[in-house]
Amino acid sequence: MYYVNQEQIAVRLDVIPELAELLSMLSKNWKGDSLQGMAQERALHLAIETVTDVGSYLIDGFIMRDASSYEDIMEIIGEEGVFPKAMLPDLLKLVQLRKPLVQDYYSWPRGELHSLSVALPELLTGFKTAVEDYLKREL
Repeated sequence: MYYVNQEQIAVRLDVIPELAELLSMLSKNWKGDSLQGMAQERALHLAIETVTDVGSYLIDGFIMRDASSYEDIMEIIGEEGVFPKAMLPDLLKLVQLRKPLVQDYYSWPRGELHSLSVALPELLTGFKTAVEDYLKREL
């Protein structure tokens, strides 16, 4: 029997609607000012942390192979059928932003709308639904 921490997964998935709404609003009303730039950075960072945290809980709970990187987390849960294969390229692009956002923040182009900010509302919502469906199926 698996112990999957559904409570912690749910807490993290519950952040997604707010992130999706914020990213959608930013994309539609982008002016490139510093407030929007910082809001976009934080939303992207939280999106990364959300999908990787959820992925880690799934990997641990379902005793999947160990991940060696953030990209690997997405690849493992993708291989296990947690989300549709078509989501993997964008999820990989998302997690690859972690280093620039967290370590190279001083050179992040705050005045530019990142292309993932436009795609993420739909991607994150689909990820949330896919994870919830996976849990229902597997548990």
